[in-house]
Amino acid sequence: MTTVTHAPVLRPTHLDTLEAESVHILREVAGEFERPVILFSGGKDSIVMLHLALKAFWPAPVPFSLLHVDTGHNFPEVLAHRDRVVAEHRLTLHVARVQDFLDDGRLTERPDGTRNPLQTVPLLDAIERHRFDAVCGGGRRDEEKARAKERVFSLRDEFGAWDPRRQRPELWDLYNGRHAPGEHVRVFPLSNWTELDVWQYIEREETELPGIYFAHERQVFARAGMWLTPGTWGGPKDGERVETRLVRYRTVGDMSCTGAVDSGAATVTEVIAEIAASRLTERGATRADDKLSEAAMEDRKREGYF
Repeated sequence: MTTVTHAPVLRPTHLDTLEAESVHILREVAGEFERPVILFSGGKDSIVMLHLALKAFWPAPVPFSLLHVDTGHNFPEVLAHRDRVVAEHRLTLHVARVQDFLDDGRLTERPDGTRNPLQTVPLLDAIERHRFDAVCGGGRRDEEKARAKERVFSLRDEFGAWDPRRQRPELWDLYNGRHAPGEHVRVFPLSNWTELDVWQYIEREETELPGIYFAHERQVFARAGMWLTPGTWGGPKDGERVETRLVRYRTVGDMSCTGAVDSGAATVTEVIAEIAASRLTERGATRADDKLSEAAMEDRKREGYF
């Protein structure tokens, strides 16, 4: 009697499924648009998005340039990592600097010192100047309420503004990139990812991140329930005591509004365990600019913010 041995059925993991979807989106962008760009800050979400793009088009070069809106208050460790990655993969990086707009009077410094809301004008200027027709960002739907409203392809008008009523249906992974002259499309390849998914993917792919994401001793001071880094942006104020604590960052942005969290998680595995037990989203826990009002992010998105 002959025994028939069946090969085991290999089922894709949830990370395989997310990766395949993101790769499909990036390839759709390359096929539909003439001048696509990836927003790349050196933060974990943009690093994962670039990693996916490298895989999507390997062995050919990535058919995207990179764009970073530099507030002038970004963490030096993150900028250094950004520049290393760009040099390693021989990519083209465009940097739009908020400071340039402050220097020539197109923007005015805010009383609270934060420059995150000031990124909109330099971003829209760079999109218009370089004629980018698709701008890919690492926004995820678990980050913030307004981001949960957006589709994968999000149409922006000639002023860069977002109108939720103009969003198009996306059935069966069919994406409509049509846009009129002057308009462009924001694209979110990580829409269906969560913070935990991103970290699990980083662990699987052994992706390098800036050390700021892992536990390290740092001088910080308390403000609005967060641990902020001292800097020329305006902190600390009188009465705010600087102390050295063991912290890490869940998200990175403008130093004036991005808080650290107390943590001893020094490895990717330890970070994953910490996130799995957390009941707060990364932005809800560590981004002061999202706490200005219930609709703070949506208001900025309508004006052109990513």
